[in-house]
Amino acid sequence: MRDFRDAKLMAKVLKQAFADRNTTLTHSEALEIVAAQFGYDQWNILSAKIDVAEKAPGTSAGAIGIKPPIPIFRIFDVSKAMEFYCGFLGFTLDWEHRFGDNFPLYAQVSREGMILHLSEHAGDASPGAKAFVWIEDAVALQLELVGKDYRYMKPGIEEAPWGLEVTVIDPFSNRIAFCQKK
Repeated sequence: MRDFRDAKLMAKVLKQAFADRNTTLTHSEALEIVAAQFGYDQWNILSAKIDVAEKAPGTSAGAIGIKPPIPIFRIFDVSKAMEFYCGFLGFTLDWEHRFGDNFPLYAQVSREGMILHLSEHAGDASPGAKAFVWIEDAVALQLELVGKDYRYMKPGIEEAPWGLEVTVIDPFSNRIAFCQKK
């Protein structure tokens, strides 16, 4: 789902799509249709929501601008970490940082908007941490992972009271529980 702050662009695209089909749609009609798609009765209500979302942190609207957290997992072997996160889980290595030659690695990996930081630095995190991640299709993930035939992990799928879970454990005892809501 697109962010509702894209609503004006969506209205413009909708108006052009109608024009391409030789159907006239006013800009205000397009805005009203987009507002309805976001579940609002009228454009003015959606517009007010957009204004609040675009306010700078610390303003009277109270929007602080909190973003999703980025878990930091402690690792002890870069090649094993990359084999697990990039090879097995399908993450992409976004960047890596070292303060110099023969220094510990700090890196970012991501997949479909999920970001993890991996660190060899003592004190950044404790091994054995756990991250809980909502996903759309636990069965598809479990089948994808089992299909890779990774020698150290063949995750199953569990039915928890809150949804279907696929839990993976990295070589350093860090766990990620991927969960599909019931």
